[in-house]
Amino acid sequence: MIRLADHVDRISAALNRIALWGAVLALLVMLLSASWQVVARYVLDAPPIWTEELSRRGMVWAGMLGASCAFRAGADPTLFPAMRHYRGGTGMALSLIRGAGVVIFATPVIWYSVFNARMDPARGFLGRSLNRQAEMLEIPMIFFTAAVPVAFVLIVIHMTAGILVRASGRLPANETPREDIET
Repeated sequence: MIRLADHVDRISAALNRIALWGAVLALLVMLLSASWQVVARYVLDAPPIWTEELSRRGMVWAGMLGASCAFRAGADPTLFPAMRHYRGGTGMALSLIRGAGVVIFATPVIWYSVFNARMDPARGFLGRSLNRQAEMLEIPMIFFTAAVPVAFVLIVIHMTAGILVRASGRLPANETPREDIET
């Protein structure tokens, strides 16, 4: 169990590093395209038509990848943040409840990204995006809409790694024990 937990945790950490770099890159794309829009509009008096759309697409990728990184780091919003500090059986039970919440929320998002209600992948969220073009950027929309299922798959991987690490008797890296909480 410990080897499996370590392996999945390493995969989660590697994917998190890639997602973090992707979020930073997307933020830079957003910042640079918005900056160019301002300069081109007010200094050159010739605003390009593609900068606003590229900024929006960069914002989506930065937000979705950033959300997955926040989940891994334990910086995501939660109603009961002290629950992460419990160890032992109580901590494991609370971690499984949190994991169930993640699965209940993420599964339909991932499922309907691939399939529609009739199990037709051509009519799923990504399938429909494959045939649509961005308004100002002549790029299929799937390159932008893929951010949603990618982020949710990453969150499920991070959640699985956290549960496996906790099941191996350790706390995940983003969780620290507190002395004032009994286990």
